Amino acid sequence: MITIEEKTVFDASIETVFDAERDISLHSATQEHRGERAVGGVTSGLIGQGQEVEWEAVHFGIKQRLRVKITHMEKPYYFRDEMIKGAFKTFSHEHRFKEIDSDKTEKSDVMHIEAPFGPLGWIAEGLFLKWYMKRFLHKKNQSMKKRVETA
Repeated sequence: MITIEEKTVFDASIETVFDAERDISLHSATQEHRGERAVGGVTSGLIGQGQEVEWEAVHFGIKQRLRVKITHMEKPYYFRDEMIKGAFKTFSHEHRFKEIDSDKTEKSDVMHIEAPFGPLGWIAEGLFLKWYMKRFLHKKNQSMKKRVETA
């Protein structure tokens, strides 16, 4: 299992950043280069506690789907989504929000990912999966930051 952590500081209120992170359309916009889109569950607007979204995107040259459910939410400080169906053995993503001041928020992401296929999956995690997912998360966060701060 790999763990990926990243922090991003936004020049925006905690409520704005919290809602931006739950905005299905905004997430799709940050991933338009992959053609990522919501194809099931909540497909627009803000996702909430107990709701699911199924994403379709191209990763490693293969069209894939990942269905996640919001399993815990403490608005506007925290929410966690967990894989219901997808290519990973396990996947969870914690989103934490900390108010620095009224117009500055730190968003912390913690992803826990386990590749399938036992020992082959462990090799994949070490060789490329951690790097790929860390890069994916960083690019998404930078795109979201730009969009939130210029809105």
